[in-house]
Amino acid sequence: MSPGMSLYSVNAIVILSSDDGSRIFSKYYTPPHHAVQPGTGSTPASTSQNPYPDKASQTRFEKGLLAKTAKQNGDILLYDSRIVLYKMESDVALYVIGGLDDNEVLLYNVLLALRDSLHLLFKQSVDKRTIIENYDLVALLIDELVDEGIILETDPTIVVQRCSKAPSQDTVSLSRIDPFSEQGVNNLAQLGKTKLADWLRQGL
Repeated sequence: MSPGMSLYSVNAIVILSSDDGSRIFSKYYTPPHHAVQPGTGSTPASTSQNPYPDKASQTRFEKGLLAKTAKQNGDILLYDSRIVLYKMESDVALYVIGGLDDNEVLLYNVLLALRDSLHLLFKQSVDKRTIIENYDLVALLIDELVDEGIILETDPTIVVQRCSKAPSQDTVSLSRIDPFSEQGVNNLAQLGKTKLADWLRQGL
């Protein structure tokens, strides 16, 4: 890590509607402390206090951001003293935002991981309706990518596995059974009958 870089690399992850600029999802990160840049005694720009502490300032930033990126053909730009990486997908715009001292390659990897994870998760086009209908899942996915501004994972396969991993019904049932109690024995017997009935219906 270079002297000007911080462990807290991501300032914000934002998803906007490319049609009207409305917010679909956003998460802004503020470092828990201000890191001092070695040899300077100053705080790097990337770890300064969040310049968008309330919804009003965030909305102004997001509106200007979409207006700026709508005129661009690339996927990186400087806006409001921030490095912005972005991708357009169907009717949404995905943004990963960092400070001027942050590594744009690292931020770009987060952006790609976000886009690819969404495609893997939904197995279809990533659009506004899908994201809104699966908001909780999208929020969980982003938490698996970045936590408090710290990049945790950029492998889409791993991210999606963590988001979609849910204990099976049988596993949950067994974990709650006490085999040494009378009720536990009855529960195990009932579970066995249920499984046997399933196997018989399947012709096994």
